[in-house]
Amino acid sequence: QNDGCRTLSLSAHVGFDSLPDQLVRKSIKHGFCFNILCIGETGIGKSALMSSLFNTNFEDSPSTHFLSSVRLRAQTCELQESNVLLKLTIVKTVGFGDQMNKADSYQPIVDYIDAQFEAYLEEELKVIRSLFSYHDTRIHVCLYFISPTGRSLKTIDLLTMRSLDSKVNIIPIIGKADSISKTELQEFKKKIMSELISNGIQIYQFPADDETISGINTITNGHLPFAVVGSMEKVKIGNKMVRARQYPWGIVKVENESHCDTVKLRRMLCTNMEDLREKTRAYYESYRRCRLEKLGCRGVGPENKPVSLQEVIEAKRLEFFLEMERKEEEIKQRFVQRVNEKAAMLEEAERQASMPILTKFDRLMRMLQEEELKLGEKKKLLEDEIAEFIEKKAVTELIQSQVSVSTPVSLKTQGLQKVSAGA
Repeated sequence: QNDGCRTLSLSAHVGFDSLPDQLVRKSIKHGFCFNILCIGETGIGKSALMSSLFNTNFEDSPSTHFLSSVRLRAQTCELQESNVLLKLTIVKTVGFGDQMNKADSYQPIVDYIDAQFEAYLEEELKVIRSLFSYHDTRIHVCLYFISPTGRSLKTIDLLTMRSLDSKVNIIPIIGKADSISKTELQEFKKKIMSELISNGIQIYQFPADDETISGINTITNGHLPFAVVGSMEKVKIGNKMVRARQYPWGIVKVENESHCDTVKLRRMLCTNMEDLREKTRAYYESYRRCRLEKLGCRGVGPENKPVSLQEVIEAKRLEFFLEMERKEEEIKQRFVQRVNEKAAMLEEAERQASMPILTKFDRLMRMLQEEELKLGEKKKLLEDEIAEFIEKKAVTELIQSQVSVSTPVSLKTQGLQKVSAGA
């Protein structure tokens, strides 16, 4: 009645109590997906633990220690237990902690988680979307492997978990926990939890609000971080073959809770799988809200009134068009200005280029005029010499003609003189 609804008692069976069964059948038919992110140094046992948790041998190529940056490798497989189908995706870090400079080792992991959120958001905002059949790749749980040093957390561990605790459910685990004694292991666990609290790092706490699992979850929260051992090798103990790790000093059983917490981790993951998925949706909603707020979308108006998404989109579209028109006008003005500047530069360049040509032409013209004057003087001198030569030639010819006429008369006189003398 407080919510505006009346509560009525039924006089006969209606049938809507079958809704949970219908949801169960629909979910079983569609199947489930669960994504695990494993963060840890190379060789700490990520692949062995995944194989131990799901009783499946996940074949994985060995990784090198000489990568320049951290990479992530995803592997998806389908598992079926009874009639329930699970699409399991395991994402492992490759080269984590192998670089000399580890300051930004966590950044590729953060980018990968955000990329999965962004992919889901893009699918959600499509005009025609198919979220029912969409393969959800958002990370549901992050298993952070801590090296069994027995001392304290490394700086890279604190930086990585601090950057991820607002994006994913973090469960810290101690890898290869059989390498330290039980006393050292308990002290190491206390020291890890103390450092996480003092640095303000939020890890995933198994929910204690459900009465059916509150008791076991409360007890299990006291075992954090889990000390795990992974192995797919089987060792014969008595008449049974069990998965264990065999050492010269003894045998560590993977599924013995007194030896390690691998079984506890598997039980907690399976028991709280839906809660992990629900917390992941909450992290996604936070990412979605921040992403849409950056795009200008608001849930309420200036007077705390609800704003429809259509109004927000129309307002952003109008704002975008006005901004585009303003930028287009600025680009046009800038283009005209640059064209004018270029034209002025070309004119100046032509003027600068034409000045030497004109100067050279004037110089050549002056040289030509000077040559013409010189040639005119030489021509005048030559004409004077020709006239003088013609004059001399005429005088010479006149003298020669006179000489040729006087020569016979003198010869005749000389002959007569000789004849008279002989007589």
